[in-house]
Amino acid sequence: MLNTTLSSLVAKRLATLSSGSWTCARCRSAQTILRGSANTTTRSPLITRRYASNTTDGSSSWGKSGGGQGSKQRPRNRRVLLATTGGAAGITAGLLSVGDDVKNGYGAAERTGRVAAALALCVNDYRTTLNKRDKLGDPEEKEAILKACHQRCADRTLKVLEKNGGIFIKLGQHLSAMNYLLPPEWTKTFIPLQDRCPISSLESIQAMFKSDTGQDLSDYFSYFSPEPIGAASLAQVHLATIRETGQNVAVKVQHPSLQQWSKLDMTLTSFTFSTLKRFFPEYDLEWLSSEVEVSLPQELDFQCEAENSLRTKSYFSRLPDIPLVIPDVIWAKKRILVMACEAGKRLDDLSYMDSEKIDRDEVSATLAKIFNEMIFGDNAPLHCDPHGGNIAIRKNPSRRRGPNFDIILYDHGLYRDIPQSLRRSYAKMWLAVIDGDMEGMKKYVNEVAGIGEDKFPLFASAITGRDFSIVSKDITKPKEASEQKTMSTALQEGLLVDLVQMLGQVPRIILLILKTNDLTRSLDESLHTTLGPVRNFLILARYCMRTVFHEQLEEIRAKGGSLLWPGNAIRVFAAWLGYMRVEFKVEAFELWLSIRRMLGFRNIDMGGAPGLVA
Repeated sequence: MLNTTLSSLVAKRLATLSSGSWTCARCRSAQTILRGSANTTTRSPLITRRYASNTTDGSSSWGKSGGGQGSKQRPRNRRVLLATTGGAAGITAGLLSVGDDVKNGYGAAERTGRVAAALALCVNDYRTTLNKRDKLGDPEEKEAILKACHQRCADRTLKVLEKNGGIFIKLGQHLSAMNYLLPPEWTKTFIPLQDRCPISSLESIQAMFKSDTGQDLSDYFSYFSPEPIGAASLAQVHLATIRETGQNVAVKVQHPSLQQWSKLDMTLTSFTFSTLKRFFPEYDLEWLSSEVEVSLPQELDFQCEAENSLRTKSYFSRLPDIPLVIPDVIWAKKRILVMACEAGKRLDDLSYMDSEKIDRDEVSATLAKIFNEMIFGDNAPLHCDPHGGNIAIRKNPSRRRGPNFDIILYDHGLYRDIPQSLRRSYAKMWLAVIDGDMEGMKKYVNEVAGIGEDKFPLFASAITGRDFSIVSKDITKPKEASEQKTMSTALQEGLLVDLVQMLGQVPRIILLILKTNDLTRSLDESLHTTLGPVRNFLILARYCMRTVFHEQLEEIRAKGGSLLWPGNAIRVFAAWLGYMRVEFKVEAFELWLSIRRMLGFRNIDMGGAPGLVA
């Protein structure tokens, strides 16, 4: 879902690392788990510095602090087992004693036992493997035993995720996309979870519908498809026909078992990552459980999703030139959402678009307009999960103006609002990036994310998904395979620790914005357009300049007096010139593209395009 680019790193939050006594060779061993062999010596221009976490004698202290061999190993292994199973048992007992959500004691104990046992086995497996690895001299043998440990632990974890289902499936889907952070043995093992979502039985759906509405499915629907047309980790969608009106609808229903287990599962997730942090402090994933605690209640409330959907539909109704379709909401309960059936094809179905003569470059530009509007528009709602499964496309030849297609946006459960001051600083930051203004970039990166000059190059690479050597020259240059390789190598060389520490400083709303940027960038790459990144950067610049222009007008008004007064008029004119500079470039570029299309050219030579950077 996400690319193996540094831009993916900002799509997810990594909590601030522990400090002090944890900064030791024990942490170096944790880094070894993340990166595998660390014998590479090539340095990337992306790397600004590297943190050392060795002991004073340069050796690993796992054998000293992490459990030795022989008779000393067994007591420590027992402590690992007792710490995990004991803590998990306490969680289960507490929930059973005070919560009504967990009604089946045996089922709760079974779910908890799976998590605790797998956690204890994995922690102990890594500790034992690292001790053995330190005593080996052959680098290939060291790498081989570590890879084998990765695979064993990934296989154990996969079984737990599949058996527990629900939230754990969603968690596994997140982890499968974290190929920039987790070893490939983990991410590849979890890939099947993307298409292996649970399907709730029709009987359980019928019982939930009766419980939540007081009616049977047959009372309200004359037809309800027994098989879902799509299933995700939290819900599934069925086609149906409303009995009274005959309208064909899509019915999104939550998996009934989620209500029973969600409280326990969220607690177990938090317990798992806090335990991992205790044993591997530099590999802090507690942000993931924190994000689940914040976002999951919203995603499980379909009435909240209905409100987001209505708000987004209302906002874009004022922008008829953007071909965005939001399915109408018929009605919603907390676990049931009935909406108009708006069908389309996936955005990666290139054969469909080509057969219907849908211009992929126009699809790319439309996506850029939609999500830039969400980020920079006044009071615009931001959809924070625009992956391929939540967006569809269909041909619409009836449109008189603009493109001959509709973009359909589904799943409005996870939304955020961007404060106006942050939106304005973010716009200025991107304008500085596009214009290659290094001092401006440093200033606004600090305003947006609180990132100082020392970590500025790293953040600039993360936000753009480009190597800093490119960011500092020309961000509109198409990405080459060599650049991707350089960035991947940088992660393996020790950049990961810097990145984890930096992302711990970034506000959550910024990370969600960057996640949206990254997902839309991934969608754009899947379209295999002919234009490269230039057009989308022009569209971005247009929205950023509009934001800055409105701020400038507001500041002029705040000083008092009419905008026509000589002093104010000059300032308005200067602001307008800055805005029109970008507008002119966008219009010139669009005209150039139109001429190319009229002449029958499909493969665009970017060397003849109007310049972007002033």
